Amino acid sequence: MNPSDPAEQAAEAAPPRLRVWLMAIRPRTLSAAAAPVLIGTGYAAWRGALAPLPAAAALVGALLIQIATNLANDYYDFVRGSDTEARVGPTRVTQAGLVEPERVRRVMLGVLAAAFLVGVYLVGVGGWPIVWVGLASLVCAVAYTGGPFPLAYHGLGDLFVFVFFGLVAVGGTVWVQALALPADALWAGAGIGALNTMILVANNLRDIDTDRAAGKRTLAVRLGRHGTRAEYVLLLAFALAVPLVGVARFAWPPTTLLAAAALVSARDPLVRVLRADDPRALIPALGGTARVVTLYGGLLALGFVLGGR
Repeated sequence: MNPSDPAEQAAEAAPPRLRVWLMAIRPRTLSAAAAPVLIGTGYAAWRGALAPLPAAAALVGALLIQIATNLANDYYDFVRGSDTEARVGPTRVTQAGLVEPERVRRVMLGVLAAAFLVGVYLVGVGGWPIVWVGLASLVCAVAYTGGPFPLAYHGLGDLFVFVFFGLVAVGGTVWVQALALPADALWAGAGIGALNTMILVANNLRDIDTDRAAGKRTLAVRLGRHGTRAEYVLLLAFALAVPLVGVARFAWPPTTLLAAAALVSARDPLVRVLRADDPRALIPALGGTARVVTLYGGLLALGFVLGGR
């Protein structure tokens, strides 16, 4: 446990049963779902299309999809044999024997059902485009590690995160408020998608040996350590370029450059990713990268809001 992390402090202070489910939900990862919705809402406000209720529903739906994905990962990685005692990192409740696998699966399905209900409301707001986006999100939440062709096991996890926790999350949030999807909204989604992918890259770099041994062919396993570190750097550089290009090419308000300043906080996780070989030394890189996502997303959203005044 990291005593300086508020999410982990809350988990430690919770009753034992709740603490176990907080470990399964992984509160620290929820910024990956929240940040794109904040950006999409800030963008909609800048365009004069802010709609608070659809924005709130988009946030709830995104959080539920993230939780379902985490539970599916916990369950399917265990039943497929890739989560073993050799794994380094936060506790997986199924592998640790804290919750029966079937119960984790049932809770995952319940969370997906709740996300579906939120999606029904959003379909009423956004129409048929949200039907296809919502169904794809629900399917991929499970297909990331489950089903006959688990994306993470075939090196497609990075693409999944970039698309669904970047382009789709920001674009969908803009759509349910503005009922339009300008190209630069997707450009904003690409920036946060790159940063969210960096969380996965740091995770897969840490697990590269155990994933290789389990036959989990993540992109990190395919690229090797040097290639995976290069991917992390390139994604960071791309995220930095997004607000710069946004201002220069799409006439975003200059206040959106605040997001570029947030990337200064990426120094510590970047150094760890580039230098650490011990998997345990890479654990803080995940939390550090998640904090970058939170700061970048919040500042880019704020930049849009301030630019609309």
